[in-house]
Amino acid sequence: MGFIGVQELLVILAIVLVLFGAKKIPELAKGLGSGLKEFRKAAKDLDNDKENSSLDDKDSK
Repeated sequence: MGFIGVQELLVILAIVLVLFGAKKIPELAKGLGSGLKEFRKAAKDLDNDKENSSLDDKDSK
């Protein structure tokens, strides 16, 4: 329990195909990819800002 098997995955994919249609799925995937790219970029920027902030605090001491 907890893991998705092959049969369950196929059922989920079939439902998505029926709900959205074959033409809409690439657009949804592209949007999801763009969103993930932006999220990773923001997370990386946040880490860099945090790192630079901690370096500035060490330098001022």
